[in-house]
Amino acid sequence: MTRQAFEHHDHHACIRDAVDTAARLSAERGVQFTAIRRRVLELLLAEHRAMGAYDILDALRAEGRGAQPPVAYRALDFLVRQGFAHRIERLNAFAACAHPGVDHSPAFLICRACASVSEARGAPAPEGLNASARAQGFVIERTMVEAEGLCPNCVEGSPA
Repeated sequence: MTRQAFEHHDHHACIRDAVDTAARLSAERGVQFTAIRRRVLELLLAEHRAMGAYDILDALRAEGRGAQPPVAYRALDFLVRQGFAHRIERLNAFAACAHPGVDHSPAFLICRACASVSEARGAPAPEGLNASARAQGFVIERTMVEAEGLCPNCVEGSPA
């Protein structure tokens, strides 16, 4: 499993563990974790930043893969459906899931200065929200929190 983006950690192990988890879960689920899906996940994990589909396409092209937009969109769709990545609505971008295989509602901490993104592990929708939704006949299928602020590195570097 990956660690939080703002924590000091062995980044190579972080990427390896996340990719290994995705490969294992894909095999258990009987879905194909193709080379391009693996590479897109690695790109998302590379800097703990959210990436747009065209950022991913540019990276794939730079590697000589000659990717067309449907390639990136299909890979991202797979990663999101399998819970290996999340779509961050505010940024219109994608980030690797920090807790693949665990039922959770992601809460994203987005640094407004350096654009790094960390996923805080959240519980499914809070009971108050669930109760309010039920009272209105609404069934919550997914919740997501996106918070913007400054990461520890940017707080340390900002003038007091």
